[in-house]
Amino acid sequence: MPKGAERPDKLMDLIKECEGAKKVGISGHVRPDGDAVCSCLALQRYLENAFPRMTVHVNLQSPPETFAEVAGYDRIRTEFPDEKPYDVYFALDCNLDRLGPAQAYFLKAGKTVNIDHHVSNGGCGQVNEIQPEISSTAELLYSLMDPEYLDEEVAKALYIGMIHDTGVFQYSCTSPATMRRAADLLEYGFDFPRIIQESFYQKTYLQSLILGRCLLDSIRFMDGRCVVASVSKRVQQFYGVTPKDFEGIVNQLRNIKGIDCAIFMYQTETQEYKVSLRTSEAVDAAKVAQYFGGGGHVRAAGCTMSGNFYDCVNNLSEQIELQLKETEESRK
Repeated sequence: MPKGAERPDKLMDLIKECEGAKKVGISGHVRPDGDAVCSCLALQRYLENAFPRMTVHVNLQSPPETFAEVAGYDRIRTEFPDEKPYDVYFALDCNLDRLGPAQAYFLKAGKTVNIDHHVSNGGCGQVNEIQPEISSTAELLYSLMDPEYLDEEVAKALYIGMIHDTGVFQYSCTSPATMRRAADLLEYGFDFPRIIQESFYQKTYLQSLILGRCLLDSIRFMDGRCVVASVSKRVQQFYGVTPKDFEGIVNQLRNIKGIDCAIFMYQTETQEYKVSLRTSEAVDAAKVAQYFGGGGHVRAAGCTMSGNFYDCVNNLSEQIELQLKETEESRK
């Protein structure tokens, strides 16, 4: 059992919150990423280890096949039929607004629990554990778990969630505590080099094609400090890609030398775009996204915007410029 797996008393007790429950539901946000998928699956297995007779459902829309080897992936419920109310329902890695169809389950549950690390989330449950200083919901979950009910599969799921939200421990959200917790998880003995390669770096040929298209068509602006790429509905249909194929594009844009703000947009409807932001220390991505009704982290955030491509870029530019000016003023 990892020696560093202590759970401070001030944090939520997951076991206590589920005592007496016969049926528990778990969901993450729509268009789930690695942290959302793996946090949900890790919590499912953890609760099943602790309560063998408990029914635990993970309800997620379109979980990426990248995470198919995580225990419980094949049991994810992707349809949302009418259900008898859950005794306890967990919203992980998001607030109520981003639960999608699972929102109905959450609102009808006997007890609602919200666990998240996004600074923009004020807590939507009857019980909340929101820790913006922690790198990922997976890391936060680990700090809440009793080592007695952890096993290799839970540890692997948590580790995958952590590497996806920290960029394999390179983003600024990574702390010394993050690294210690990751080291604890490695003691369970799973093949972490293969997991990092296959779940984070490896891309399909189609994903590589759309990444190349985005890089070729990208535009630098604001004296070269910002870069934007977009994928229209027409291009999505031409390549046969879906939002799950866009994973990692915004991070590649952010890797361009001299970029303080990378923007990736894909069209969801007529006059509507889903926007992802990745920034340097010069721009607070969360503030920009929150202005347009979104949210996220200081260096990584997102929102949905109305208008055509140029409308969205012009509106984003105004908010990004404000951030850049504030940073310059603070440095004087």
